[in-house]
Amino acid sequence: MADRKATLTLDGKEFDLPVLHPTLGPDVVDIRKLYSDADIFTYDPGFTSTAACESTITYIDGDKGELLYRGYPIEQLADKSTHLETCYLLLYGELPTASQLADFTSRVTRHTMVHEQMHYFFRGFRRDSHPMATMVGVVGAMSAFYHDSLDINDPWQREVAAIRMIAKLPTIAAMAYKYSVGQPFVYPKNSLSYAGNFLNMCFAIPAEDYVVSPVLEKAMDRIMMLHADHEQNASTSTVRLAGSSGANPFACIAAGIACLWGPAHGGANQACLEMLKEIGTVDRIPEFIAKAKDKNSGFRLMGFGHRVYKNFDPRAKVMKESADEVLELLGVHNNPLLQVAKELERIALSDEYFISKKLYPNVDFYSGIILEAMGFPTSMFTPIFAISRTIGWISQWREMIADKNQKIGRPRQLYIGPKHRDYVDVRHR
Repeated sequence: MADRKATLTLDGKEFDLPVLHPTLGPDVVDIRKLYSDADIFTYDPGFTSTAACESTITYIDGDKGELLYRGYPIEQLADKSTHLETCYLLLYGELPTASQLADFTSRVTRHTMVHEQMHYFFRGFRRDSHPMATMVGVVGAMSAFYHDSLDINDPWQREVAAIRMIAKLPTIAAMAYKYSVGQPFVYPKNSLSYAGNFLNMCFAIPAEDYVVSPVLEKAMDRIMMLHADHEQNASTSTVRLAGSSGANPFACIAAGIACLWGPAHGGANQACLEMLKEIGTVDRIPEFIAKAKDKNSGFRLMGFGHRVYKNFDPRAKVMKESADEVLELLGVHNNPLLQVAKELERIALSDEYFISKKLYPNVDFYSGIILEAMGFPTSMFTPIFAISRTIGWISQWREMIADKNQKIGRPRQLYIGPKHRDYVDVRHR
């Protein structure tokens, strides 16, 4: 509620703007009537100072290094919860009872298979296609297969669409991976957990059984949970913007996947691993550290610092624990790439330059290490991020559909092009 106002003075006229108070975070100046009352827009590239919606799902305090899902600290959820329980929390607003969780888990588990004709859809892609390119196409095509969950005005169809996407995205991502390496698709197994099933679909082959390691299963579950939602980031805003037009949910999630593909967003952990490969060996680290400290070099270390978190990334602390557990289990300490990663981590946590600029290892740094150690190629890092973020996207989409204040997205612009010009016939130009 607004109990105080901000006043804008323009050309001698005063305009009162309500100030809204969130439950957490800074107050918000309500400018919805500014254009109609004052005939003026605001200018905010990247929307870094603009609240585009109301939300009850996720809260971030970058200065404190705090991330809350529905009010619950991410550290507590990572320590005590699971990804599917967190999915329920994000989707419905409360932690489930035992019976609610059992029902939700059952519904997700029994929707993991995809329409058999979708198998043929993959054959239209080149084998060397990036898995994200495949996922954008296949997820967008889901609207051609599941006609009974396209009506966004029907609450039950929205529910069915949500469960389908949570359940089927791991299957589609695993199929994209298998297709890229020339191996047969592996069907989901209802006896496995959400994370365990994904690992099995990626690494099992018909010739021999694949036994899911509990340590790797836990690490994958944590990766999914820690990436489940992150407030109004670029891909989430894309999903909301697409959804504001009334687009079907599968099209909206496909739009989110396309946005996530960007190296400045979901591709950050892939870019981090590619940087480690460029460094190559521990003895070359000082050379790259010097480049990072040189403002004129144009080089920046990937996987360090964060645009939102100005203190530390709370997800990185949890991810570091999983990284240590995975490396210990797999015994890959002699891997040159991971040796470079561990030495960079040591320097970043002890070097005054990194400390003063708060360039701490972030969640992308540690998740990349884990996925590399598990045997995933870097091209699969972003698809795994997409699996994880699906629950956030669909929760935000459902919230947007139910928001009575929501309108079709229509950002304004600061036009700096030519003024009115008269057309000149081609013979006289």
